[in-house]
Amino acid sequence: MSCPICAEDSTEKYRPFCSRRCADVDLSKWMNGNYAIPSRDPEDIEAAADAAEAAQIAAQKPQ
Repeated sequence: MSCPICAEDSTEKYRPFCSRRCADVDLSKWMNGNYAIPSRDPEDIEAAADAAEAAQIAAQKPQ
């Protein structure tokens, strides 16, 4: 099996990754929202739009 991040051979300890570094890169992608499962549920779309708007307003407030 090859590592999904760098395509090197995976190791038993970090499977499916080859190293801790590649496992951390993958985790970072999940945490930053680079990986997402699409939804067609209108409630999910509305909630995402509300969250984005709230984040934008919060970013504009002086600290």
